[in-house]
Amino acid sequence: MVTTGDSAPVFSATNGTSDHEAFDLGDHLGDGPVVLAFFPGAFTPPCTNEMVALQEHLDAFEAAGATVFGLSADSPFSQGAFREEHGLEFDLVSDMAGDAIRAYGLEMDIPELGLYGIANRAVFVLDDDGTVTYSWVADDPTNEPDYEDVIAAVEEA
Repeated sequence: MVTTGDSAPVFSATNGTSDHEAFDLGDHLGDGPVVLAFFPGAFTPPCTNEMVALQEHLDAFEAAGATVFGLSADSPFSQGAFREEHGLEFDLVSDMAGDAIRAYGLEMDIPELGLYGIANRAVFVLDDDGTVTYSWVADDPTNEPDYEDVIAAVEEA
């Protein structure tokens, strides 16, 4: 599992909110801190709460020069509808193939819900060099990160 001090795995996926264009994490490094917020699934109550909370703190992230991305195994279409319904102004990244989810060691299954290969809830802050300066992984995917801690990590990155 990726943790603080590691070089962040660079990955490619699909931008779920920008005409479904290719997304490459490497293209976003070097322009200020990057916040990667992995979440299990769009339209679920805990994930909605987290993404809405990130939106509510977006001004603080942007003031620190950070770019925020939400990542899940949801389709780009689902993410686009989710983003629109909740007024999210940051991009969501569709990792349907699970490459980023596996690279960060976050793959999990919830068989009782029929969910396999989804992301556990986690937040990583990356500096300009792609080094992980903050990592938080939920013990239980219904838990949310401490948003003030994430903002502090972005300000220090």
